[in-house]
Amino acid sequence: MTAREAEAGDPLDRLDPVVLHHILNTLGWPDLRPFQKSAIDPLMDGEDAVLLAPTAGGKTEAACFPILSAMAQQRWRGTSVLYLCPLKALLNNLVTRVDGYAQWLGRRAALWHGDTAESRRRRIRTDPPEILLTTPESLEAMLIGVKTDHANLLGNVRTVIVDEVHAFAGDDRGWHLLAVLERLERVTGHPIQRVGLSATVGNPEGLLTWLQGSGAGKRIGRVVSPPPEANPRPGSPPPGLVELDYVASLDNAAKLIASLHRGEKRLVFCDSRRQVEELGAALRARGTTAYLSHASLSADERARSEQAFAEARDCVIVSTSTLELGIDVGDLDRVIQIDSPSTVASFLQRIGRTGRRAGTARNCLFLATHEDTLLQAAALLVLWGRGWVEKVTAPPEPRHLVAQQLLALALQQHKLGDRLWQSEWNGLAPFDRSAEPILRHLIGEGFLNDDGGLLFVGPEAEKRFGHRHFMDLTASFTAPPQFTVLSGRTEIGRTDPSVLTEERPGPRRLLLAGRNWQVTFIDWGRKRVFVEPADSGGVAKWASGGIAGLSFELTRAMREVLLGVDPPVSLTRRAEACLRGWRENQAPDVVHPTATLLSRVGNDVRWWTWAGYRANATLGATLSSITDPVQRPTDCWLRLRDDLTPQMWQAARADARESLVLPDVDHRAVKGLKFSAALPERLAVATVAARLADFDGASEMLRTPVQLHLRPH
Repeated sequence: MTAREAEAGDPLDRLDPVVLHHILNTLGWPDLRPFQKSAIDPLMDGEDAVLLAPTAGGKTEAACFPILSAMAQQRWRGTSVLYLCPLKALLNNLVTRVDGYAQWLGRRAALWHGDTAESRRRRIRTDPPEILLTTPESLEAMLIGVKTDHANLLGNVRTVIVDEVHAFAGDDRGWHLLAVLERLERVTGHPIQRVGLSATVGNPEGLLTWLQGSGAGKRIGRVVSPPPEANPRPGSPPPGLVELDYVASLDNAAKLIASLHRGEKRLVFCDSRRQVEELGAALRARGTTAYLSHASLSADERARSEQAFAEARDCVIVSTSTLELGIDVGDLDRVIQIDSPSTVASFLQRIGRTGRRAGTARNCLFLATHEDTLLQAAALLVLWGRGWVEKVTAPPEPRHLVAQQLLALALQQHKLGDRLWQSEWNGLAPFDRSAEPILRHLIGEGFLNDDGGLLFVGPEAEKRFGHRHFMDLTASFTAPPQFTVLSGRTEIGRTDPSVLTEERPGPRRLLLAGRNWQVTFIDWGRKRVFVEPADSGGVAKWASGGIAGLSFELTRAMREVLLGVDPPVSLTRRAEACLRGWRENQAPDVVHPTATLLSRVGNDVRWWTWAGYRANATLGATLSSITDPVQRPTDCWLRLRDDLTPQMWQAARADARESLVLPDVDHRAVKGLKFSAALPERLAVATVAARLADFDGASEMLRTPVQLHLRPH
């Protein structure tokens, strides 16, 4: 015990004696970690908090032990704690552990998400557990569903624990989460303590403020994290345990993985489902025991893989980011990254899956399959080596979520007062009076009916979102249409419809769950594909979603690598040779140590900004008088008009400094915005444009000196 602890009293003394007994005896822990101890006082005092620690840092226990103690000491009754997760698989993984802790005190934890059987939901409604593990989407379904008396089930909630809160905050699910929590507070009639569990982020205080919602500035909150000596930023292992290799193809990556580290348990991360499938099949073809996990595999298929992997030793599991979060797959020996994740935060999550056993260290081997991805991986490791981590920021202007919430609230309450509706979100912007234009549009288009100042769900909402009792209204994201793949009665997963329609010679075959399948029948109406095993020839393909592109910071770091900066990790001779080739052959034409380059090669005129996708999209729209009208933004450069002269460039750049312009929006992107049908088209376009923009990055590029290499063409 430190002198300060002795003076203030040991926080452990505040825990319920039964909880403390089980920590020492059932778990066999001699003590809690300093980080876990530091969470006891604020959580038992009812403060909001973000508990910030690396993967496997003990965040679940840091939250559960004080909250359970408060539950016992203050005699909370009914469902008093909600535990929210972004993934059903994570909930499935946590429920047994959380329920075990609750049972120390004679309490229960139960699970409710989209896969929970109706019989189990009925039991929860009639006999509520003290802790309910669920998703924000299922929580909203409880609020709007006619089967659930939400005041009875949720009216006693005191605390909400949000696991992997950073994963929510960075996209629209975060806006949806905040809005649902504000409506939950209206049900309970009192503020709810909000506790977020997060991996390392660049702005933890900002994440806490975001999580507090309408309570920010009104409620006490703090960030709890391990002391610096226990978690030096960026939490890096010795350089020799992170290695960067260039293997030139996915097939070569499979050869290397199959031959290296035999007898060990290896987790391989890919950043596309297609890569997972192709690598998994290639590993199996080489006699390596391989399991697969990605979002388009059936829940049963993923669960089988994860369970088998957790129990095995000499094997590989190949995954997308689905295993980046805290799902337990047992003790790992190694993490291998194919190509590169797009954020440092994601890499920290992935490398944090290793080094959990005593005597082991965190490690990661990068295998770049292309020259471009080697450059990206090197740049990411440069940022990591500096201790830099991305800030988590909510997407701007979520007008489509405002429309969704107005419709969901009308379903929940059956009617809305046309002047009192904004109070249901406790003044939280943008679900406040500023949403008036969206409300008027919903009324004008028939999504809501106005009857003497009372608003009801209208026929257009029934038509657009009424399927399955409005369940589609609870999801804040649009999933591309997929066909369910069945072998007999067993669901294998889902595939993109383009695999079923594109012209290809020979029989139509799929690659799914790392196995080849031949299509025997397609039920187009019910979107089902029946298959039987095949020897080879399967194709894996899925449409990508979201806005592509790399960040300003990562792309600028790629420029630094081209200028000679090396990441603080071990580089194989192949990686060194590839980077040397980049620097000697391509760098002189695309980077400059003190400026950006504007160059012409034949009729191809490019401005090499190295500013990232969003900044370049903003610059392209702002400099529309001199940009190529058919170009698409890239991470590294903008294509300009082939008749560009220095005078035209200087004039356009001077004008651009006065006023930046939102990027142009492809109308197909608007269709990908969930609930855009409930918005006026101009507002839907403005929402997508705001999310494509990076005004800060664009402004910096306009201030940066430019070297002109505009030889006559």
